[in-house]
Amino acid sequence: MNAIRTDTTRQYLEEQRVHVDAELERLLPPAGQYPTSIHQAMRYSVFAGGKRLRPILCLETGRLFGGDEKSLLEVGCVLELIHTYSLVHDDLPALDNDDVRRGKPTLHRKFGEATAILAGDALLTLAFEVLSAPGLVADRQLRVIYELAHAIGTRAGMVAGQVVDLETTSFEADAATLEYIHSAKTGAFIRAAVRSGALCTQAGKADLARVTVYGEKVGLAFQIADDLLDVLGSEEALGKAVRKDGRQRKATYPALYGVETSQRIAAELIVEACAALAPFGDGARRLQEVAHYLVARTS
Repeated sequence: MNAIRTDTTRQYLEEQRVHVDAELERLLPPAGQYPTSIHQAMRYSVFAGGKRLRPILCLETGRLFGGDEKSLLEVGCVLELIHTYSLVHDDLPALDNDDVRRGKPTLHRKFGEATAILAGDALLTLAFEVLSAPGLVADRQLRVIYELAHAIGTRAGMVAGQVVDLETTSFEADAATLEYIHSAKTGAFIRAAVRSGALCTQAGKADLARVTVYGEKVGLAFQIADDLLDVLGSEEALGKAVRKDGRQRKATYPALYGVETSQRIAAELIVEACAALAPFGDGARRLQEVAHYLVARTS
């Protein structure tokens, strides 16, 4: 994409982020509500500067099929609550042991480990409270609940990817294991974001299949881009420590394939993702632009 298109996409993402943040503000308990410590901690992480990419992917996919904006926005915010819970727990000393995220102290450094664990639990619980409230058509609601629960879980979902990531640290992972880690830890939830947007609508099986391919390809490419940023990016731009994957001998694409080949793989995945949406014509333009932006980003 040329510079003008990139700038346009960046502006679009910022507009959508503001939209999502306003809804998150409505859904989260006020900081002053008792017990204040947990509500302050939840809000600290949710409003720590996230890009809201998963809600935006959900919204834009749902719009492609004429979905109800209010329902899509709520489901998008559910995705962000779950994503934030995963980051809070990933940062804990027992897992990735990070002290800084998005340029700020991680939740356990700010509020203590016990509160961080409970805040993560609370965010995940709130997500399903919001998702199960009356609003969506009942069968669509159940399909979205199942979709997200599966994407979080231990059968090729987020938790599964985290477990295998931990188990392969300091060991040389093969290509199949590396793809599993990335596809489960990051890709499964990005796939769920676009599928949830479609499931909120009357999208047909063929439509769902196409956006599923898009989500899987984009999800894997997104994590490869993250791997590359750890090697090529700066702490100032990323708001977190860099070169950490290498020091911890984590399974990453640059470690296995090198930087140039990893960049080529990510670019090829984005081409394949966008090709899956070709039958939707200009209606899928935003999703295609976001896909390209995600691998071109510098933070």
